[in-house]
Amino acid sequence: MSKYCATEDNAIRIEEMNPTFLFTWKGTRTEPEEAYHCHDIAELAFVMSGTGKYRIEGQVYEVGEGDLMFFKPGVHHQALYVPEAEVPATEFFVGFCDVQLPGREPGDVPLPGGGYILHTSGELRQRIFRICSSMEAESAVCWQGRYHMLKAYLMQLLLLILKEQSPPPQAMQGYSFDSVNKKYVVEQIVSYFEDHYSDKISLDTIAENMYLSPFYISKIFKSETGDTPIRHLINIRLERARELLLQGSEMSVQEVAAAVGYDDAYHFSKLFKKYYGKSPSQIRKEGV
Repeated sequence: MSKYCATEDNAIRIEEMNPTFLFTWKGTRTEPEEAYHCHDIAELAFVMSGTGKYRIEGQVYEVGEGDLMFFKPGVHHQALYVPEAEVPATEFFVGFCDVQLPGREPGDVPLPGGGYILHTSGELRQRIFRICSSMEAESAVCWQGRYHMLKAYLMQLLLLILKEQSPPPQAMQGYSFDSVNKKYVVEQIVSYFEDHYSDKISLDTIAENMYLSPFYISKIFKSETGDTPIRHLINIRLERARELLLQGSEMSVQEVAAAVGYDDAYHFSKLFKKYYGKSPSQIRKEGV
């Protein structure tokens, strides 16, 4: 069987990688499956530990830790019990449907090198193991977004399989994903500051919400703007405070401070005078 690779003629479209997640199951093999059977759905099976055997389309295969099996609709298979195995196989199953790749039968996701079993190692094995463990944990809880989380993990599995058999990615000339991503992150932070300057904001909170480290956020923000995130936030707050003082508002200095995110009016006044060279009261009185 030939390798599957996404070309211009069979490029994956989003609707083709939009599977319907059906179920997960994890268990340790202590007896054979009752029957040699097939499904009208697709099924992935990952051996998380131990060893075992499978009968697939009439042939018996030995499987071990890190082996990934794929059974497309209609493929006959049966998990066999191996009493002599030192560690019985612990397997994780994922059932799904509604996948149609170009040039393939409905529900067929080819494994690298063809066949029914992919022997994984190294980083690929670790990534698949982590995804399966995450799916197991997600399956154990009940919340509104559970299905979508499990579907997202399933898509990661499928995309990893396809990535393994695609040619190495080529760099795009004159285009830097890194610089574009940095600019986007900084734009999102600035937009958040402008909308939420009156809230309590910390660098740790920003980092947590963006799934990035505080150090990395500070580094890219400084490289893109020449300023630190917190200093930029202070500038926004003080400029907004000046606008409030000059618009003829009857708000007290303490109320203005609270309106721009400062609980301590004394600390706010010190920052304001350092920034503008005049106190909030002077700015209001002079009107400049």
